[in-house]
This record gives sequence, structure tokens and C-alpha cells, in this order.
Amino acid sequence: MATSGSVDFNLNIAEITEEAFERCGLELRTGYDSVTSRRSLNLLFADWSNRGLNLWTVEKITQSLAQLSTTSSIATYPIGTITLTVGASGSFSVGETITGGTSSVTADIITKPSSTTMTITVPSGTFTASETITGSSSSATTTVSSVPSLADVQASVDVLEVVVQRDSEDVSITRISRQEYLSIPKKTTQGRPTQIYVNRQITPTVTIWPTPENSTDSVIYYRIKRMEDADSAVNNAEIPFRFLPCLVAGLSYYIALKRSPQRLQVLKALYEEEFERASSQDIDHGIPLRLVPTYQSLRV
Repeated sequence: MATSGSVDFNLNIAEITEEAFERCGLELRTGYDSVTSRRSLNLLFADWSNRGLNLWTVEKITQSLAQLSTTSSIATYPIGTITLTVGASGSFSVGETITGGTSSVTADIITKPSSTTMTITVPSGTFTASETITGSSSSATTTVSSVPSLADVQASVDVLEVVVQRDSEDVSITRISRQEYLSIPKKTTQGRPTQIYVNRQITPTVTIWPTPENSTDSVIYYRIKRMEDADSAVNNAEIPFRFLPCLVAGLSYYIALKRSPQRLQVLKALYEEEFERASSQDIDHGIPLRLVPTYQSLRV
């Protein structure tokens, strides 16, 4: 007997929702049923981010470092990219601070990708379209063409491995805590970065130390991004097909919390089983096994 020859099976949000309702012994009937199920689905995605079950959303970022002078360089960078579109960027200096003439918002220039764009640090507020910005050291001026978006940075969940690249050579740097960074006596010291502090705010940033001693080094890291929202019933979920059973089981459990309490325990157990099976595969198989002995195992 001939097989189908196809390997494109997938479920859109509507089909995932319908399957979840059926497992609860319910039928998807009203528009509110769709609304409440999509809300539960987005909460489920948030839970997966907390559990670390989103290896497919890992993304490599190369962040250029910026030095203005031997006494001034940028230490804190957004996790991702914030692009400011302006009338002309050529006269501004990398590493200098820009200030909005109307909003008084400030940010530092990291790079100038084109003659009308600049990548910037997280601004202190919201720039106003058409306002004039002025450079702190160059005294250059231009107008803001459009308000920069923070969406790319705010989609970041966490940072994984980090290296500093110089002359095509990568050197690992150490991730430190907030307290450890706070304890550094002189935070403006310049040099080749050896430590990084990840500040997981709503708009997350990374702070490096020592601060850059040039504008040619780069920090390269892998970040975990948020999964895309379940906005429309005709969209597919941003997951590999092998996670569909776990997703349907999780949504069934979330719906049962609200609509089908008599099936709650069964659906919860099924979800945890599917989650365990899926999470056991969502790992980097290149990481070697490491056994750490306990004090008890060393007793004679």
C-alpha cells in the first residue's frame, strides 16, 4: 500500500483549540470560546518560557561595541536591536549621547548602519517624531523620522552563552550577578570585556565590564526569544510539529480549569506526561554528561 508521501501535517490555532475543547468533553461554539482559549494559549506560552521549553526560539546576536574616547564608552546594551530612523546620521559620533529637543529623551549611539539610521541604547523615554536630536560631543543635529520600536528587545527572555570577538577570535566571558557587578569598584575601566551582567527587565539589557576600549570588538551571544502570540485562529503556533501533542494537552488542561473541572486531574496528568516527554528532547545534545559527586558519595 502506498504511503501519502507528505510530511506537512500541522494544526492552526482553531484546530488546536477545537481538539482541546473535545478533550474536555466540550464543543467550540461561540466567539468567546475562541477568545478565552487563545488567552489560555498565550498564558501557556508564557509558562513554557519560564520552564525553558523553547529551544527553537534561540537566536544568535552579534552586538558591536562602542567607544567614544579613552574616557567614555558604552557599557550597557539592549538585548536585541533598537533602530532610530533620522534625517541624516553621518555627522554623529559612535558612542556619543543624543538628546531629543522636545522630549529631552536621551540614548547613546551604538552603530550607524546607514546614512539615515542609527542603533541606540535603551532610551530614557520616548522620542517624538519630527523632533530635533543633538549629539553631545559632535553637536550634530537632525530630525527623528519615526519613533523607534522596543519590540525586538522586549521579546528577549534570557541570554545563554556569550563571547567577545576581536580580530576573528572569540573569548568566553563570565556572566555575573547584579550584586557582583555592583561590587566592581571602578565601572568605567576600559579594556577587553571579561564579565557580563544580564538585567532581565521589561526591556532587558546586558552590561559588560571592562567597558570597551575600541569600537571594533563585538559581543556575540545566544538569546532566547518569546514565542509569537496566538492572535488569529488561522495562524499556526510557533512550535515544531513534535510539540503539538504537548501544546494540545496543555491547552486542554488550562480549559478544564475553567470549564471542565471533572476532567482536571486526568488532563493535568496527561499534560505533565507530554511535557516531560517533549522537554526531554528540547536539549542541546552536544553538551557532554557531567557527573558531580556529593559529599555523601565521598564518605568511606
